[in-house]
Amino acid sequence: MSARNAMATMQSDFATPSGLDNAILVPTPSRPVLVRTSVESTAVLERAGPFEIRLASSEKELRSAQKLRYTVFYEEGGAIANRDVARSRRDICPFDAICDHLIIVDTDAVSSSGNAKAKVVGTYRLLRRDVAEAHNGFYSQGEFDMQPLLDRQPTTRFLELGRSCVHMNYRSKRVIELLWRGLWLYAKQHKIDALLGCASLPGTDLDALRLPLSFLHHYAQADEAWQVEAWPHGIADFTPLPKDAIDVRRGITALPPLFKAYLRTGARFGRHAVIDRQFGTTDVFTVMPMGDIEERYIAHYGEPSCVSGAPVA
Repeated sequence: MSARNAMATMQSDFATPSGLDNAILVPTPSRPVLVRTSVESTAVLERAGPFEIRLASSEKELRSAQKLRYTVFYEEGGAIANRDVARSRRDICPFDAICDHLIIVDTDAVSSSGNAKAKVVGTYRLLRRDVAEAHNGFYSQGEFDMQPLLDRQPTTRFLELGRSCVHMNYRSKRVIELLWRGLWLYAKQHKIDALLGCASLPGTDLDALRLPLSFLHHYAQADEAWQVEAWPHGIADFTPLPKDAIDVRRGITALPPLFKAYLRTGARFGRHAVIDRQFGTTDVFTVMPMGDIEERYIAHYGEPSCVSGAPVA
C-alpha cells in the first residue's frame, strides 16, 4: 500500500524466455530471470465490459504496469527517481521479482496512431506470506518491525498489498471497484486470512497531517494482536491531538479516498507513522483481517461471480 501504492491518489532489462503462461518476469537492470508462481497467470479473473482483471503474465504486461506506476508515482506524485528508474521511465523495484501483479486491462483502448492496443490501466502488487518468507520478507518490513506480529500469528496467511495505482483517465468508481474485485478473487483463491501493507498520506508535513493521523490514532487503531512498531530510524515525531479535540467528520474528510475505502472494509492502522522521503509521503501500517472484510464486501459488491480463476463471460 504506500504512495508507492498511490494510496494518496486513489493512488531493467528483460530476456524473453519461453513458457510465459505461468510466470512473472523479474525486472532487474542487469540480468533477466524468470520467476514461477503458483497461480495460473493467463486466467482472466473476471471481465466487465471492455475491462479484464488478471495477473500479469508476460514481460510486456509487467513493463506496462511499471510504466503506469512511474507515471503516477514519479510524474504525477513527484517521487525521486534513481538512475535506473529515470532512464527506463518505469518504477523498477526488486520486490517485483517475487510478487504477483494484478492488472486491469482496457481491451478497447487504441494507440496514439488510432490502432487497437490493449492498455494496462490499473495495478496492484501482491506478496503472499509464504513467498515473502522464502525470500527476503515483506516490503513493509523496511519501515516496520513486523517480526513480532508474524511470531504472534505463525499460521496466519498474510497478503501484502503494494504499488497500487490507476491511470488518471480511468479513476472512476467502476475501475477502482474492479481492482478491489480482483484483489478479493485472488485472496479467496489463496485462502488469505489478512491483508496488510503501508498506506500513504500525501506529504511529510506532520503539522498539516495532524488531523488525519490523530483520527486514525483514536478511532481506527488496530488491536494489540495486529500492532507493529516502526523502526526507530524512520519513525515520525508526532503527538496526536486529544481525542475530544477531534471533529470526527472533519477527520474522515481529511483522509485520502483509499484510506476511506479501507476503513469501509474494516481496516485498522498501526500506532506509528513513518516518513518516506523518496515518495514524499507519510506511511501508516495497515491491516485488514479477511473475516472483517468478507461480510462488508458481499453486502457492498455482492458475492463474486468467480472465485476459481476461471474466465467469466
